[in-house]
Amino acid sequence: MARQLRLSLGRQSLPSFDDFVRGPSNTEAFEAVRRWPNWPGGCLTLVGPKGAGKTHLAKAWAETAGAVTIDRAAPDLTSAMGRHVLIEDADQGLPSESLFHLINLAGREGGGLLLTARTLPASWPTALPDLRSRLNALPVAEISPPDDQVLEGVLRRFFRERNIRPPEAVYPYLLARMSRSIPDAEEIVRRLDEAGDEGFRPVTRVLARQILEAGLPLD
Repeated sequence: MARQLRLSLGRQSLPSFDDFVRGPSNTEAFEAVRRWPNWPGGCLTLVGPKGAGKTHLAKAWAETAGAVTIDRAAPDLTSAMGRHVLIEDADQGLPSESLFHLINLAGREGGGLLLTARTLPASWPTALPDLRSRLNALPVAEISPPDDQVLEGVLRRFFRERNIRPPEAVYPYLLARMSRSIPDAEEIVRRLDEAGDEGFRPVTRVLARQILEAGLPLD
């Protein structure tokens, strides 16, 4: 049987609000981010587990707002002057003094600070009393592990980007067995694509079962 060539359509270089797949697990967070620049105090903290879509949503905001992304481990505050700022994983080692300064900058007219984290700001450790009060007051938008609507949407997008059209039966099969993670969904599609190319096989439920049994995380 002749091999079917699949030409990748290519991913967008930057995440956008338009290609963010919405569902019950993330709609409130999506709407909260989109309310910028009307965030209280110019700040918002996007809180949720790994793989829920925080990075996509945060980078879409950064692109829209023209924000600079600052490294939490070595924050360059000079680059934040007069700019909107994104800091990912802000609960994983961002120095208290830097965070305090950034929150104050965001509170000025026209400021904007988006933080992503896995835990609520009120639980972040700090020895600065003034920062503690600000963390307790930071607006929060929570994003939950992706529901089936979101996972099916991202699976379809990842397949489409690789020009793959699996049978409809593949989707409920994967959704019933895969972990609740968008990066895992992308990895599943990548492995299905590679396995199909290597074995000259179409992407089917049988191939999906083999990929999952080979070691991807399962619920």
